[in-house]
Amino acid sequence: MEIDAAASGAVLKRERVRDAIRELIEERNPGDAIPSERTLCARLGVSRPTLRAAVDELVVAGLLVREHGRGMFVAAEKITQELVSDRRAFSLPQAAGAWTSRLLEVRTLPAGARVGRKLRMSPAARIHYVARLRLVDGSPMAIEYLHVPADLVADLTSEELEEGDLYEHLSGRHGVRVSEAVQSIEPTVVTRAEADLLDVPELSPALLFERLTSDTRGRPVEYVHSLYRGDRYRIVSRLTLGPRDQAPPPSGGHHPGIPPGDFTNGDPVTLSTRGVVQDGM
Repeated sequence: MEIDAAASGAVLKRERVRDAIRELIEERNPGDAIPSERTLCARLGVSRPTLRAAVDELVVAGLLVREHGRGMFVAAEKITQELVSDRRAFSLPQAAGAWTSRLLEVRTLPAGARVGRKLRMSPAARIHYVARLRLVDGSPMAIEYLHVPADLVADLTSEELEEGDLYEHLSGRHGVRVSEAVQSIEPTVVTRAEADLLDVPELSPALLFERLTSDTRGRPVEYVHSLYRGDRYRIVSRLTLGPRDQAPPPSGGHHPGIPPGDFTNGDPVTLSTRGVVQDGM
């Protein structure tokens, strides 16, 4: 196979420019300005199109913000969720920031075919449907869509959905104790309506979380799909590749896709994971 030397050189040059700008970003704080395009072109010895291509990638990655007429600035720090693995569990430390909720919609309606399959119930059976906006330090971070069987939970109040630990509310007020959750994560982009809620451009990258939660009797009690901003949220995995002298103490906290405060009894959340290869044919 022949390699296009010109194309390869352009890619490598853009990579070097991107790395140089990343160094400038790491030397600054969120909100700080970086030098103008003209200054950077002269300093790095590259053309304006090459520089703009590198900057565009950093903007999409959520590291830089362009403000028309003002210049380029270091973006706000991402909310980092760390997955820590050991031989029996993924312990999920708390994601940074003060998390709050804002209700967008609450209805009781038939489950329908898709959600009915998820919850192992008739499509005609009633569920509580909840859409809520999740915010970190007042900034929109995620949109959550919850589906809870109405025969298990008579009603859900605004207080339960906006404040405190939802799973504690389910246990204390409704006698439903959660035991296990199976969750998937995949990349996606936001629609125009979702972009308006999350305060990002249409088709911005996002992370889609889907979770099915069961109670201690093995009954599905909640199906949730959540859309997290790709420019502000990232997942970091810590892999244990060999034995260690002493295991660190377990730490609870925010599960990706699970609101902070849920699963706050100090026990680690246990997940089993597997890769799925989908045939594109």
